[in-house]
Amino acid sequence: MTDSGVAEKSSSVSTAGMRRILPAEMVERGADPFGPPPGLRGEGPVRPVDLLNGARAWLVTGFDEARAVLSDARFSADKMRHRDATSLRPPAEPPQGEREDGVFVFMDPPEHTRLRRVLTGQFTVRRMRQLESRVREIAVEHIEAMRAAGTTADLVPAFALPLPSLVICELLGVDYADRAEFQERTVVGLSATSTPQEQLAARGELYAFMRRLVSAKRSNPADDLLSGLVHDADPPLTDAQLTDMALLLLTAGHETTANMLGLSTFALLQHPEQLAALRADPGLIDNAVEELLRFLSIIQLGVSRVATEPVTLGGVDLPAGATVVIATPEVNRDPRHWPDPDALDLGRARTPHLAFGHGVHQCLGQQLARIELRIGLGELLARLPGLRLAVPAEQVPVRDEMVIFGVHSLPVTWS
Repeated sequence: MTDSGVAEKSSSVSTAGMRRILPAEMVERGADPFGPPPGLRGEGPVRPVDLLNGARAWLVTGFDEARAVLSDARFSADKMRHRDATSLRPPAEPPQGEREDGVFVFMDPPEHTRLRRVLTGQFTVRRMRQLESRVREIAVEHIEAMRAAGTTADLVPAFALPLPSLVICELLGVDYADRAEFQERTVVGLSATSTPQEQLAARGELYAFMRRLVSAKRSNPADDLLSGLVHDADPPLTDAQLTDMALLLLTAGHETTANMLGLSTFALLQHPEQLAALRADPGLIDNAVEELLRFLSIIQLGVSRVATEPVTLGGVDLPAGATVVIATPEVNRDPRHWPDPDALDLGRARTPHLAFGHGVHQCLGQQLARIELRIGLGELLARLPGLRLAVPAEQVPVRDEMVIFGVHSLPVTWS
């Protein structure tokens, strides 16, 4: 498999491409930057959508219906064996026999089960506890660097981007001497402000970096997740599988958390009564993280499945081969599941949400993501008194041109 091929599969799809097939009102946010795109609202929990490429998909906006899709083996995640109507890639021959790549998020059992089980075994309680202390050290270090430079900063490059990147370095066991290169390639490869050519080049370089890292862990294993994958898997994983899995950890663990940190801070600053409640009671932080995950739901339209046989969903009959698209921002505001779902309420009783998915593909790194959000937001509020926007809210540039929603920058100031 080529570097660019893996990079393309493991990166999020830009909405510049998605706009070729999705109506604009389904991907562009309205006046409220924290609310779902207007085109996702109303018309029932399951409804057909005619795509601009001439195909048809079914949009799922109901919570119960989304959970049903994500837990039903009749809906396939394997985009290589089943044609997804929203795919931007030309149709290809489905693989014959077992797949040889490591992109397990686009696999079904039993292939998915084997690779996920190997990775799950590396997310140990001990490793998460060790990472928690490092997350705090990294967060404090970057906040203190902002304070030393003055009383204003752009929170995205100064804090939200480097924090999860350095945590991934810890998780994978990237040498300190290589972390600057790793971070540079990561920022360029995953940044919406980079040109497509820059992104492609950086992702190719990241793939090559990961291949070298896998080789190094074979020769000199350490106490890190990648070494565990290299030496503990039975049967052993190939270098291609290991590299794919490492890149998936990078994209899943970096881009989502970085955007949640920036967007969560923006949301808190725009809801001063909720911010005041959190400042008054720091013990509210765990509840706050869950409510922010529900309220913001930064995965816009990135989760789709293909029905492998006729299925009735939410009273709608779907044919075999139908593509269903989970509209997570609207699913997590289903009024049948939450009272006043469009309100940010950090004191809301905790109930399950789908920010991390559901079923066999539920996010493996959700515990680590929660740790980064809890510590990152908590340290920001504790160490930057009077934290507030440095520009009017309408001047904060949101990124609704990517599948992962967030902010391109967040200029802030403090006392």
